Amino acid sequence: MLKTSETPGASGSPDKQGLRLLISSRDASALRHLQGCCQRLPGLLVNTRLVTNGHTDPLYGLEQMPDFLLLRVSHLWREELAALLQRPAHERPPLLVCGPLDEREGMRLAMQAGARDFLPEPVAEEELRETLGRMVVESRSGASTGGKLIAVMNAKGGSGATLVACNLAQQLSVGGGSTLLLDLDLQFGSVAHYLDVQASHSHLDVLQQIDELDSVALRGFCSHFSPTLHVLGGRTSELCLAQDVRLEQLEALLKLARSTYEWVVVDLPRQIDHITGVTLEQADRVYIVVQQSLSHLKDASRLVRILRDDLGVQGNRLQLVVNRYNKTAPVTLKDIAESLRCADVQKLPNDYAVVSESQNTGVPLALHAPRAPVSLAMRELSQELLGTEAARQGLLKRTFGRLFGG
Repeated sequence: MLKTSETPGASGSPDKQGLRLLISSRDASALRHLQGCCQRLPGLLVNTRLVTNGHTDPLYGLEQMPDFLLLRVSHLWREELAALLQRPAHERPPLLVCGPLDEREGMRLAMQAGARDFLPEPVAEEELRETLGRMVVESRSGASTGGKLIAVMNAKGGSGATLVACNLAQQLSVGGGSTLLLDLDLQFGSVAHYLDVQASHSHLDVLQQIDELDSVALRGFCSHFSPTLHVLGGRTSELCLAQDVRLEQLEALLKLARSTYEWVVVDLPRQIDHITGVTLEQADRVYIVVQQSLSHLKDASRLVRILRDDLGVQGNRLQLVVNRYNKTAPVTLKDIAESLRCADVQKLPNDYAVVSESQNTGVPLALHAPRAPVSLAMRELSQELLGTEAARQGLLKRTFGRLFGG
């Protein structure tokens, strides 16, 4: 049977301000040790769950979800983490994992399940308390709320991700509120050129001072294309390498950006490292930009597999954008949808002259040629994000989903 015992946190009797921590384990002695460590952390109401039956889901049968889950995995770690993954992301509480999990597959599954950290055994009380303390602070500061994070990435070099990111950000800034366009192509970023803004400060300046910045300071570091569209990227005169950016700095920047702006659009380089990884994992929507060729389709298939299987990006957060769409091309939208198992495929028409003029002048499509087909297509892309898609589009998507799956 499942056995659950409750122990109040060190702060005293339960109150409305207490955050609920559930510790789940199949090992009674490990459970007692973890409970003893956590009870002395103020502000937590500690519940323990000793799992002794066949259920592998640590949240199975709970009437009320905890605010945090501390899971001590057992030899059944694959099944335990897979059970959490079966739950929608919004139904999984912030997760902290410990236990005998030293295999690469286990670490990957833990990350996919939303683990904020992994603590090897024997678990040090100081490290556990410090990690839980950070999670409590983040929860009370509303770190899970704020602006939407949108990531844009090429499936193959030159597919048009920067074009999509810049024009999507401009459209969102008009119809959706304050928007930050963040260029994370550290060496060859070009969003400043696309919008004809001069960078007085770079993302490296911000990252190096991120612990001291607030929303006002972040806005001051950005270049302003308009009152509602700010741009943060690199300077052409400086060389920035991926190892110059620490994971903690980038996480702090994304957190501050989401608390400052209603939309954060990130132009990502075509690579998988700690910079793209943490951004893709946190993104509310990931746009993969592809063109109609077999080489693009091959690279897109590999990229989508990595995002789904290795980074745990769920299918409903992925969206394909076919740039330079040509209805007579040998590779059709149906081919792309079936190959990549993605029901929702958007297309941008091949309007080379308009796009080229827009880029050369630094004027977004919606301002340069508002009635051009590619401009109208970008508007539809932004409207879908803003939730104002026409009913016929919703019907089309449902039909596409039934045909091709997703």
